[in-house]
Amino acid sequence: MATDDTTPTPAALSFGAVAEAYDRGRPGYPREAVAWLTGEQPLTVLELGAGTGKLTEHLVALGHDVHATDPDPRMLDRLGLRLPEQRVSQTSAEEIPAADATYDLVVAGEAFEHFDAEKALPEIARVLKRGGTFAIIANLRDERIPWVKRLGNIIGHHTAGAGLHDAIEASPYFGPADDASFKQWQVINRDSVQDLVRSLPEVAVLERTAQESRLREVLAFYDDFGRGMDGMQLPYVTECFRAVVGIQPRTARPEPAVVATGDGQEEPVGEDTVPIGASTASNVPPAVEPPADDDTGMLLIDFR
Repeated sequence: MATDDTTPTPAALSFGAVAEAYDRGRPGYPREAVAWLTGEQPLTVLELGAGTGKLTEHLVALGHDVHATDPDPRMLDRLGLRLPEQRVSQTSAEEIPAADATYDLVVAGEAFEHFDAEKALPEIARVLKRGGTFAIIANLRDERIPWVKRLGNIIGHHTAGAGLHDAIEASPYFGPADDASFKQWQVINRDSVQDLVRSLPEVAVLERTAQESRLREVLAFYDDFGRGMDGMQLPYVTECFRAVVGIQPRTARPEPAVVATGDGQEEPVGEDTVPIGASTASNVPPAVEPPADDDTGMLLIDFR
């Protein structure tokens, strides 16, 4: 639910300046991994931190009704080139402009590590339907392989699990998380390995001279590895997590009317009351309904 400060974290907005490099240099996701996240039935899906659409294209191809969002309009511009008909909105995970219980599935890819989980998780729970699912998917370089670990020494290491499972398990809003992992390989060459490095948030925020120094290190490593123009296959483990919503916060509403019953007790009339543990803050702005299902074309809305 909305809070006093729902500005996206600086890291969440660091990718726009390197959107093209991100699109060229980052790996996609295995189709079977995305299918595991979603199941076989068509769903209404909210994708948070959709970026350039690497996950979005699989969700759409699997037949789901997808509303893709990202806080950075430059990333959404790249998504629009990949999927011109896709419905998108510019918004953050910390303040989702959708009505309560709107979606069957909320999904996030690499972006989840940049969310403010304390603010985002209750918002995600709020917009899920009863029995809906929150899912996370992340590509981690397989640093069990020595040369991949050497690359990590230069560009930064991936931590197995990246705390994703723990974040869901620690949340009061979701049940126990299921998990699965899938292997894939990304073919990279001398150009795309530079795009991969430029797209890393810790590199994107560096001054130009520092970025160039990091790229020289990576190119020296690549050339020393001896694969040249034929490229190399960079191994990844794609980790997936999903959990069913439990407690569902609600948008603040006026106190329900009550009527006297025959036994002298009182009971509310109308909608269900807010569940125990949910926020009832009065400063929550009214929710905004998502576009109708037949709304096609690029919808870019800055809700901030």
